[in-house]
Amino acid sequence: MARILVIDDEESIRTALRRALELDGHTVILAEDGEEGEAFFRENPADLVITDIIMPKREGLGLLANLLVDYPGVKIIIMSGGARMTHGPDLQALLDVAKSQGACKTFMKPFELNEILESVNDLLAGEAG
Repeated sequence: MARILVIDDEESIRTALRRALELDGHTVILAEDGEEGEAFFRENPADLVITDIIMPKREGLGLLANLLVDYPGVKIIIMSGGARMTHGPDLQALLDVAKSQGACKTFMKPFELNEILESVNDLLAGEAG
């Protein structure tokens, strides 16, 4: 099927997504933060990226911008639960910014794994986000 890069600083999220995506037939690469994820992607681009928006080292919006400059067709799903976020714009506003800057789909944590799988398969099949 597809090669999918999952980037999240929460191990439980990475593990849950890896299991679900692998059961769906995909190959999954995991990264703990945006910096590591971007390095992995640049070494061997994935078919799709799923990333958290709030992470150490490089946040999802920076990662989104960097990847879209060099890989304009990359398919990126951005998610957030904002556990560390106590001030500033609300999470939906951040997800709206991500969507306006090129994310194909956005999800608020907690999410249903079947919704992520459906979006992944739709995007891989070429359906619009």
